[in-house]
Amino acid sequence: MTAASAKPLFRAMKGKPAEDVRQADLLPMARAKAADRRGADFYPTGQPEAIRALFARDGARIAAAGGGTVWENAVGDGALAREIQAMGLTCIGSDIVDRGWPGVMLRSFYDFTDSPAGAIITNPPFCEINARDGRGLWLRHTLALPGWRYCALLLSWDWPAARQNGLGDLLDRQPFSYCYLMRWKLDFTGEGSPPQRNAWFVWDRDWTGPEPAFRWLDRVDGRQGELLALDGGQAE
Repeated sequence: MTAASAKPLFRAMKGKPAEDVRQADLLPMARAKAADRRGADFYPTGQPEAIRALFARDGARIAAAGGGTVWENAVGDGALAREIQAMGLTCIGSDIVDRGWPGVMLRSFYDFTDSPAGAIITNPPFCEINARDGRGLWLRHTLALPGWRYCALLLSWDWPAARQNGLGDLLDRQPFSYCYLMRWKLDFTGEGSPPQRNAWFVWDRDWTGPEPAFRWLDRVDGRQGELLALDGGQAE
């Protein structure tokens, strides 16, 4: 007689593995349906390296396209806006919640019918730009707005790979001009072990090169020098 298998007993004793809650609040990418998602999808870009790296490469183009003014349309607490102003540009900040940025325009992004600046730089709410939940809504509205020439969106590196709910078709029809993949991970919450890599995806309405082009960003390298130092020093 064959002995009965003990596998069902072992499975019952083992139970389900404990849920790893460490990443539940790290980034919108980590768990889109986490129970403790932050209000209004607010994940501040507290580390300045990302935008300083962008300005190290695109600073002249941003200033020219914006005519000296940049619109941060998900300004939050001003993490990006402060860096934009530190570059000598005027920053118009708007959001649906006042999180302390002086002079914030309390207005939904979707209520704007044109851009108040020629350049847009933001870390958009992921729940409104992703393929599954947002169906690319934030991007659709951005691309439909007149009045801007340059737009840089800080997103997860794998964001454009999603094709569901029409995002793939939208990016096929209106691809970004180029992207900058950051060769380090941004820790949005300061809790360590960020789960993803990020990139700046740039739409430049005056771009004449191949689409989409690919570029790197390093935290510190020979071109950028001390520009990315946390004390705000700038390279030559």
